[in-house]
Amino acid sequence: MTFHHAVIWIDHLEAHVIHFDAHNSSVETVKTDSTKTHLHHHRGTLGSGKAETSQSYLHDVLQSVAVAEAVLVVGPGSAKLELIKHAHHHDPKVAEKIVGVETVDHPTDPQLLAFARKYFQ
Repeated sequence: MTFHHAVIWIDHLEAHVIHFDAHNSSVETVKTDSTKTHLHHHRGTLGSGKAETSQSYLHDVLQSVAVAEAVLVVGPGSAKLELIKHAHHHDPKVAEKIVGVETVDHPTDPQLLAFARKYFQ
Protein backbone atom coordinates (compact mmCIF):
# COMPACT_ATOMS: atom_id res chain seq x y z
CA MET A 1 0.00 0.00 0.00
CA THR A 2 1.35 3.42 -0.95
CA PHE A 3 0.90 6.34 1.41
CA HIS A 4 1.56 9.94 0.40
CA HIS A 5 2.04 11.50 3.84
CA ALA A 6 4.28 10.68 6.77
CA VAL A 7 4.78 12.06 10.25
CA ILE A 8 7.90 11.52 12.35
CA TRP A 9 7.83 11.93 16.12
CA ILE A 10 11.46 11.90 17.24
CA ASP A 11 13.54 12.23 20.37
CA HIS A 12 17.14 11.17 20.99
CA LEU A 13 16.24 7.54 21.75
CA GLU A 14 13.55 6.57 19.25
CA ALA A 15 11.38 7.76 16.41
CA HIS A 16 7.79 6.81 15.60
CA VAL A 17 7.16 7.01 11.87
CA ILE A 18 3.58 6.86 10.62
CA HIS A 19 2.77 6.64 6.91
CA PHE A 20 -0.88 7.42 6.26
CA ASP A 21 -3.68 8.49 3.95
CA ALA A 22 -7.28 9.44 4.71
CA HIS A 23 -8.28 5.92 5.78
CA ASN A 24 -5.22 3.76 6.49
CA SER A 25 -1.91 4.00 8.30
CA SER A 26 1.28 2.09 8.99
CA VAL A 27 3.43 2.60 12.10
CA GLU A 28 7.16 1.92 12.40
CA THR A 29 9.51 2.52 15.34
CA VAL A 30 13.20 3.31 14.75
CA LYS A 31 15.48 3.09 17.78
CA THR A 32 18.94 4.55 18.23
CA ASP A 33 21.92 2.25 18.46
CA SER A 34 23.56 4.57 20.97
CA THR A 35 23.42 3.68 24.66
CA LYS A 36 24.86 6.98 25.93
CA THR A 37 22.32 9.76 26.46
CA HIS A 38 24.16 11.87 29.03
CA LEU A 39 27.84 12.53 29.55
CA HIS A 40 29.41 13.58 32.83
CA HIS A 41 29.56 17.36 32.63
CA HIS A 42 32.16 19.29 34.59
CA ARG A 43 31.51 22.83 35.71
CA GLY A 44 33.31 25.39 33.59
CA THR A 45 33.68 23.15 30.53
CA LEU A 46 32.17 23.77 27.14
CA GLY A 47 29.31 21.71 25.79
CA SER A 48 25.88 20.66 26.90
CA GLY A 49 26.87 17.43 28.63
CA LYS A 50 24.65 15.45 26.26
CA ALA A 51 25.86 12.76 23.91
CA GLU A 52 25.70 13.59 20.22
CA THR A 53 22.79 12.00 18.32
CA SER A 54 23.85 8.97 16.30
CA GLN A 55 24.19 9.82 12.61
CA SER A 56 23.20 6.28 11.62
CA TYR A 57 20.01 6.67 13.68
CA LEU A 58 19.11 9.91 11.89
CA HIS A 59 19.89 8.27 8.54
CA ASP A 60 17.62 5.30 9.35
CA VAL A 61 14.77 7.65 10.28
CA LEU A 62 15.13 9.58 7.02
CA GLN A 63 15.27 6.38 4.98
CA SER A 64 11.98 5.28 6.53
CA VAL A 65 10.21 8.26 4.87
CA ALA A 66 12.08 8.29 1.55
CA VAL A 67 8.98 7.17 -0.39
CA ALA A 68 6.61 9.74 1.17
CA GLU A 69 5.61 12.83 -0.78
CA ALA A 70 5.19 15.10 2.27
CA VAL A 71 6.69 14.73 5.75
CA LEU A 72 5.82 16.41 9.05
CA VAL A 73 8.51 16.28 11.76
CA VAL A 74 7.46 16.64 15.40
CA GLY A 75 8.99 16.02 18.80
CA PRO A 76 9.59 17.44 22.27
CA GLY A 77 13.19 18.65 22.01
CA SER A 78 16.12 19.35 19.72
CA ALA A 79 16.21 15.95 18.00
CA LYS A 80 13.72 17.13 15.36
CA LEU A 81 16.03 20.00 14.43
CA GLU A 82 19.04 17.68 14.32
CA LEU A 83 17.08 15.42 11.97
CA ILE A 84 16.28 18.30 9.64
CA LYS A 85 19.90 19.50 9.68
CA HIS A 86 21.04 15.95 8.90
CA ALA A 87 18.53 15.77 6.03
CA HIS A 88 19.78 19.01 4.48
CA HIS A 89 23.41 17.86 4.67
CA HIS A 90 23.07 14.19 3.77
CA ASP A 91 19.72 13.60 2.03
CA PRO A 92 18.44 16.74 0.28
CA LYS A 93 15.75 14.82 -1.61
CA VAL A 94 14.07 13.91 1.68
CA ALA A 95 14.73 17.40 3.07
CA GLU A 96 12.67 18.85 0.21
CA LYS A 97 9.70 16.73 1.33
CA ILE A 98 9.66 18.12 4.88
CA VAL A 99 6.72 20.51 4.95
CA GLY A 100 6.55 21.35 8.64
CA VAL A 101 8.14 21.12 12.07
CA GLU A 102 6.10 21.24 15.27
CA THR A 103 6.86 20.87 18.97
CA VAL A 104 4.79 18.02 20.37
CA ASP A 105 5.31 16.37 23.77
CA HIS A 106 4.80 12.56 23.97
CA PRO A 107 1.59 11.58 22.16
CA THR A 108 0.39 8.05 21.64
CA ASP A 109 0.54 6.79 18.06
CA PRO A 110 -3.23 7.34 17.54
CA GLN A 111 -2.91 10.91 18.89
CA LEU A 112 0.07 11.52 16.61
CA LEU A 113 -1.84 10.22 13.60
CA ALA A 114 -4.85 12.45 14.41
CA PHE A 115 -2.53 15.46 14.78
CA ALA A 116 -0.85 14.75 11.43
CA ARG A 117 -4.14 14.21 9.59
CA LYS A 118 -5.42 17.52 10.91
CA TYR A 119 -2.13 19.22 9.95
CA PHE A 120 -2.34 18.00 6.34
CA GLN A 121 -6.01 18.99 5.84
